[in-house]
Amino acid sequence: MNNLNSKNQGRARRKRRIRAKISGSLNKPRISVFRSLKNINVQAVDDLQGRTLLSAGTKESKLKDTVEGAKKLGMILAEKCLKAKIKEVVFDRSGYKFHGKIKAIAEGARAGGLVF
Repeated sequence: MNNLNSKNQGRARRKRRIRAKISGSLNKPRISVFRSLKNINVQAVDDLQGRTLLSAGTKESKLKDTVEGAKKLGMILAEKCLKAKIKEVVFDRSGYKFHGKIKAIAEGARAGGLVF
C-alpha cells in the first residue's frame, strides 16, 4: 500500500514540475493526458481562461486501452483540433513517462497534423 502511495506522490511531484514550465492558450492549447487503469483521456485546455476546449477518450471512442488504441486516440484528438482550427499545441504528459501509450498519443496527434 505504501508503494502505491509513493508512486502517486512521485507522479504528482513530476506533474507540478512540468506544469510550472508549460501553459496553454486559446491559440496554442495544452494537450493534457490522464491514464486510469482502464481508460485514457486527453483534453485540449486553455489555461488562461481555465477551460477545456475539447476532449477525447478511449471509453467514448470505443477504443481499447492499448498502444494502438492510444495512437488512434491521438489521431481523433488531432482531427477534432483541426476542425476547431487549432494546429499548434503544447503536450503535457502529466508526470507519466514519455513511453508506450503516452508516446503513442503524441505520435498519433503528430500524424493527424498537430504541431508541438
